[in-house]
Amino acid sequence: MSSRADVCVVACAEAFRGDGEILAAGIGGAVTVLAARLARLTFEPELLTHDGTCLLTGDVPALGEAPGVVEGWLPFREHLWLVLNGRRHVMLGASQIDRYGNSNISCIGDWSRPKAQLLGVRGAPGNTRCDPTSYWIPRHSPRVFVPSVDMVSGVGTDRGAFDLRRVVTDLAVLDFRGHGGTMRLVSVHPGVRVDDVVTATGFDLDISEDVTQTREPTPEELDVLDRLDPRRTRDREVPA
Repeated sequence: MSSRADVCVVACAEAFRGDGEILAAGIGGAVTVLAARLARLTFEPELLTHDGTCLLTGDVPALGEAPGVVEGWLPFREHLWLVLNGRRHVMLGASQIDRYGNSNISCIGDWSRPKAQLLGVRGAPGNTRCDPTSYWIPRHSPRVFVPSVDMVSGVGTDRGAFDLRRVVTDLAVLDFRGHGGTMRLVSVHPGVRVDDVVTATGFDLDISEDVTQTREPTPEELDVLDRLDPRRTRDREVPA
């Protein structure tokens, strides 16, 4: 039987479907790293994956293990080349995100005197302007899904984002095919109702006419996940 974490990993992996030979970069936790590796080992074998630092991996190791096969050297300057040339699909996190996909990882409150200082903009501007970008939000709440972000770190569809693909949360899957490029509810995870997602969202959410249930992992995918994450680190990121 699959857990909520298993469903979330598969939903994140689906974001990479059809990407082909492009670097799949999961940032912000076990779920996104597992998603990229799961996609490569199942339905998207052309994906490039890395060890989290500077190596392109020829094989797909379990979490915390070193690759057995290295197929490329990826120093920071080469990583930046991939970003600037659109050869990277990144799955980012966000402390705040609005209906257009503008995201904030910089500060909470007025930027000149914030209540909380966060990471800074990091690579969010370049990623969202130059590359396919998706988001993984492990706690879907009105504090994250806000009417307006306190500071724009990653740009949204109303500010020239290159290609915002999807947002996966612990409750649902969303995309940006709503009216005017706004966020739209696509599917809810098993056991979640549409009303649960609406209540947990701090803005009016566009809802697809045919909201489905997020698919559960296949037996093959569960076997791959158990090999990649034998300690089930993913369950600590998404409690059952």
